[in-house]
Amino acid sequence: MSPSSVGRDVSGSWIEKTVRVGSLISIAGLATTAANLRWAPRLPADTRPTTEPVTVCVPARDERDRLPGLLSDLRRQRGVEDLTVLVYDDASTDGTAAAADSVCAGDPRFTVVRGTEEPPDQWVGKPAACHRAVQHATESGRGHHGILVFLDADVRLGPHALNAACSTLRESGAALVCPWPLQEARSPTEILVQPLLAWTWAATLPIPAARRSQRPSTAVACGQFLVFDSEEYRRAGGHRAVAGSLTEDLDLARLLRRRGRRTEIALAGGSVSCRMYSGATALRRGYDRWLWTAFGSRVGTVAVLGTAAVAFIAPPLALAAGRGRMRRWGAVGYLSATASRLCARVLERGGPPTVADVASAFAHPLSVVGAGALTASSHHNHRRGVTRWKGRPLS
Repeated sequence: MSPSSVGRDVSGSWIEKTVRVGSLISIAGLATTAANLRWAPRLPADTRPTTEPVTVCVPARDERDRLPGLLSDLRRQRGVEDLTVLVYDDASTDGTAAAADSVCAGDPRFTVVRGTEEPPDQWVGKPAACHRAVQHATESGRGHHGILVFLDADVRLGPHALNAACSTLRESGAALVCPWPLQEARSPTEILVQPLLAWTWAATLPIPAARRSQRPSTAVACGQFLVFDSEEYRRAGGHRAVAGSLTEDLDLARLLRRRGRRTEIALAGGSVSCRMYSGATALRRGYDRWLWTAFGSRVGTVAVLGTAAVAFIAPPLALAAGRGRMRRWGAVGYLSATASRLCARVLERGGPPTVADVASAFAHPLSVVGAGALTASSHHNHRRGVTRWKGRPLS
């Protein structure tokens, strides 16, 4: 045997082992996602009315077009007998407060506060807006006890969603419940990227085990919809405790767990949805502001992206270009990842997948490449100090 053929054999063996390892990772992810599809908790369909005070805080900056939809949904909520909604207009420049007033006029449960101040030093915009909203609620005699809810302006609610979320908080005994909305995706870029939000935890974290654990690393949270026990929120320091965080939702959940309190996630796709970004440009800017924080450090980022390449890019390449056993392993890995992605979308949606969901699942390798590119861009812009969000610098 010639030296060149030996080299080819060694190279082929190394590549096949890489594909095999990647496929095994995908199989493990599929098993985890399938388990979560079966056992992850969901918001209940039927609950008793919530009689204790419920204070909803809605921080909004330049949300003139999206905020009215949420406020209309909040006006139609059923089963919450003592509801107060405080909209904090975070120094908007597009008429957000006026749009809110037009929807809330005549409803004594709703208050619109026009904020004009920029975030204090060492504060990020959203934690500052949430903190100021709670301050105003407290000054009006609300928020000291009962349930405290934070909702993003782009969330949409079914008529019983808020009551179901409050009931879940009390029945679970948790300090925080995060109802996970269906992440709506309409443009091609959104369809590729947005389902990754749920898939990343659904394929890596068995939710039943995470519910029993107090480890901060097993917390899952989504700042679009957070439901707190008011006293636990205040004892933990509220948003002041995460003033400089770009992922304040997750950091609050971890903080509560470090304090020995429980946090829960509940799938809410049947009654709660959110379209975070409309189109490719908005999506890129949105992820640009925080993805550089996602994996702890540059080394962590390289490790995670490298593992993702082995698990979700190497197998489909082997399927397309390999032969024999390598190609079979590639097929196993690619189809496992596709099935995992589809299970996660069904879990999030709370019903059968759409044609777009199926197409997105089969395009999973492209989604992973896109997520990697967004992460690299986020790191690059953070190092350059040019990261901004809604007109405010973040670096």
